[in-house]
Amino acid sequence: MRVLLWHVHGSWTTAFVQGRHTYLVPVLPDRGPDGVGRARSWNWPQSVVEITPEQLRDEQVDLVVLQRPREIELVQRWLGRKPGSGIPAVYLEHNTPAEKPCRQRHVVAERADIPLVHVTYFNELFWDNGRARTQVIEHGIVDPGARYTGEIGHGAVVVNEPGRRGRVVGADLIPRFAEIGGVDVFGMQTKEFVSGFRSQSMTAYQDLFSQDQMHDQLARRRVYLHPVRWTSLGLSLLEAMQLAMPVVALGTTEVCEAVPTGAGRVSTDIGQLLRAYRTFLHEPEAARAAGLLARAAALDRYGLARFLQDWDRLMSCTFGEG
Repeated sequence: MRVLLWHVHGSWTTAFVQGRHTYLVPVLPDRGPDGVGRARSWNWPQSVVEITPEQLRDEQVDLVVLQRPREIELVQRWLGRKPGSGIPAVYLEHNTPAEKPCRQRHVVAERADIPLVHVTYFNELFWDNGRARTQVIEHGIVDPGARYTGEIGHGAVVVNEPGRRGRVVGADLIPRFAEIGGVDVFGMQTKEFVSGFRSQSMTAYQDLFSQDQMHDQLARRRVYLHPVRWTSLGLSLLEAMQLAMPVVALGTTEVCEAVPTGAGRVSTDIGQLLRAYRTFLHEPEAARAAGLLARAAALDRYGLARFLQDWDRLMSCTFGEG
């Protein structure tokens, strides 16, 4: 199939484009949100083709994967066809409902012609999906390999824009963990956040690494911290697990499903998480043993092969792809 999708979530798209299809990714001169084009920090295969809005008018497109409400209008304007009735489309929802948990109506809730795919069962449960046909296709990621060494006795957290997103991503909790052991913060716009605390035990690594280099850096840290209160299941958490890192995570959204007993510590009790964090920092062998369990669990549930098979099955059954 020839699949049109926007480059919205780099890590998710990296897994999706490993399939057997041709992937058309819009590109604009400014490479803004509606035309980012091919990834520069991730390794994408040659089957991912950049395409301009002008080229799309004459391009064969078999399926559109929508990920944002405005893409419905973009398809109509750029292709001259209406998603669902005029061209096969599926809406992929990455996020938890942000405005009214449990009561927020999804943008395609009244669209019986556009299947709605959620990335976690938690998301499907909490969105008001209306009469849309829903399906859950859980995350799958490209295995980064068991790189864990834990040689640096700090924790690591990956979070983008912690200053703006604040409590949603647990930015207020990170300094509490830093008080009992170093926390290295990776992600976009983290430097301003860290500098605001004037802490010697928090270090920001902002936009310094490719995805592969960041995996190397994460694997050198002793434990992965996941303090997120209310977002979908973070792919950085799954990547850390497949790196064979032990995890200390808030037991919110889908985390309790993703992190099994023994792979770290999951709780809504911050005191328990702080104690577990201290233990992993000071007991390298316990950290290593938990990390091996984390890797086995993440490979089993969030492996790339299962993920691609689920998407191929959806395409075949829903859109008649052979």
